[in-house]
Amino acid sequence: MTETSSSRCDVDLFVIGAGSGGVRAARIAAGHGARVMIAEEYRVGGTCVIRGCVPKKLLVYASRFFHEIEDSAGFGWSVSTPNFDWATLIANKDKEISRLEAAYTANLEKSGVTTVKSRAIIEDPHTIRLLANGAMVRADHILVATGGAPYNGPAIPGIEHVITSNEAFQLPRLPSRILVQGGGYIAVEFACIFAGLGSEVTLVYRGENILRGFDDDVRAHLNTEMKKRGIAIVTGQTVAAVEKTDEVFAAHLSDGHVITVDRVMFAIGRDPNVSNMGLEAAGVTVAARGAIVVDDYSRTSVPHIYAVGDVTNRVNLTPVAIREGHAFADTVFGGKPTRVDHTNVPTAVFSEPEIGVIGLNEADARKFMPQIDIYKSVFRPMKATLSGRDTRMLMKLVVDGSTNRVLGCHIVGEGAAEMIQMVGIAVKMGATKADFDATMALHPTAAEELVTMHQPTARYGQLAAE
Repeated sequence: MTETSSSRCDVDLFVIGAGSGGVRAARIAAGHGARVMIAEEYRVGGTCVIRGCVPKKLLVYASRFFHEIEDSAGFGWSVSTPNFDWATLIANKDKEISRLEAAYTANLEKSGVTTVKSRAIIEDPHTIRLLANGAMVRADHILVATGGAPYNGPAIPGIEHVITSNEAFQLPRLPSRILVQGGGYIAVEFACIFAGLGSEVTLVYRGENILRGFDDDVRAHLNTEMKKRGIAIVTGQTVAAVEKTDEVFAAHLSDGHVITVDRVMFAIGRDPNVSNMGLEAAGVTVAARGAIVVDDYSRTSVPHIYAVGDVTNRVNLTPVAIREGHAFADTVFGGKPTRVDHTNVPTAVFSEPEIGVIGLNEADARKFMPQIDIYKSVFRPMKATLSGRDTRMLMKLVVDGSTNRVLGCHIVGEGAAEMIQMVGIAVKMGATKADFDATMALHPTAAEELVTMHQPTARYGQLAAE
């Protein structure tokens, strides 16, 4: 199983990084009988639990209440002017994160995993140095699960004044005006969070439209909906400099325009967190922007060193990291070689309105498949009929015109993330459009639209020419 004798090592497995992937790998490996040690230099739980998915979703919930209060008037409710307190939200968020961190720590202990609070450096292919006390640990296997970190791009004047998503969770007060640079899901989500809580938001993105890589109809639909909610979206521009004067910041755009705000936040991407870790000393191959190169079993160029999660830059989502960590432990310590299937992974963007997608978008389907049928519906959700809110939902199916198999599903609207999790099962199983059509609609729901779109709105390929 190993290249060195376990008797000469302190542990069978040393995990660097106690995030979602690392914790799962450690616990499963320990369950298979391995001696496991895990090191974390910040807080147990990793990005997702401490300053990522979980606290973000809590802020998303908070940001939606004002619109709910506004909408309630159409349903007969009379509510006095609402008052939001940022400090209360952050304090309650912090309390919940601390509870989760304690639960993660306790679960590691119950599993028999030794946890050390320290940065870990790889000294050679089997030796890890703990910076906290200088101790050397010999390990039969090493797993790198250090995730990613915000990337702020090339240095610009005033970059020291810019915050990232890390700092956004700990701001002392809600900014009245904020500029967010970026067009990916993190930038879009925070723009919607701050707007929902009452901030004046400007989103600056260098591309032609937000959410590059998503279906074009989804991108256009969300762009329109965000503007309806008062978010200013500036495309084709970047922030060239940030100037601080007293308590405000002047963001100088690449076209010369200046936008004065109370905070400037960059969310232009994340890089694998691999700096000064000693990977080179161990002979581990690293690709562009630091991604650790791995095979289908998460093994690096050094046979007994593995990597899972965002540090490998495959599919950078928490459930994927967890699945990869579990598969690694089963492969190396459970005698069950397991590959992770990275196709058809359901994805959500917790914008307002939110997005849920799985599978191919229309552009990619048309590029790779000879025949494609598109089913699309844009409609006013039932809730908006009485609330009076100007909003629309989008539902779209991308179907293989030759086999009738559903290749992709794209939803924008309330509950999109919850819907796409269940649709994901059908798509993963290879459901056809006929299977969708044969499913009885549940009325009145928005989701029923997915099984009542019987006529394609567009056809491409051979069938379109016939």
